[in-house]
Amino acid sequence: MTKRWRSAAVAVALASGLALAAPAQAQFSSGYKFLEAVKKKDGQQVTDMLAAPGSTLVNTKDVSSGDTAMHIVTLRRDVTWIRFLASKGANVNARNSKGETPLQLASNLGFAEGVEALLQLGARVDEPNSTGETPLIAATHRKDAAMARVLLKAGANPKRNDNSGRSALDYATLDGRSNPVLEEIETAAREAAAKPKAATYGPKL
Repeated sequence: MTKRWRSAAVAVALASGLALAAPAQAQFSSGYKFLEAVKKKDGQQVTDMLAAPGSTLVNTKDVSSGDTAMHIVTLRRDVTWIRFLASKGANVNARNSKGETPLQLASNLGFAEGVEALLQLGARVDEPNSTGETPLIAATHRKDAAMARVLLKAGANPKRNDNSGRSALDYATLDGRSNPVLEEIETAAREAAAKPKAATYGPKL
């Protein structure tokens, strides 16, 4: 191959590589700008970016943390933005690089209003992180009775195990009465047992 042909081949390869990289770079750039606009609470820019036909920016993830816009606004305890992003199609069950959902972040923060909003928007109450820890287990570790009460009323399972094989009930029992979550779990169990069972109709087989 002559020097001229080699130069031409290199030029073609570079051109092809740039052509392929351009859309990816553009997507990265727009995703970065979107998350920055969310962080700055720039509602107009966020609205404009999400209005683009076929836009999937609402669920863009930060390249380092894996956080989506929903994670970002949950961490800043912003219920208004939680509801706004959900109305634009944000996934309330998205996971970051640690496997954490926005609900888990809200629970860890003791952000009860955020937890209630996320649950109303379809957040799965028992969704675990990468260690198998559910929001209720996290609340149990923090001895956060108020948060545990909210989660239990939403149907959280106190017997669901984490990756170590222990559940919220196990951890609360190990702490004994020093952990107020134990009483919340016991109260929820009593209330569930006291509820009348739904009537069944038709012949019994």
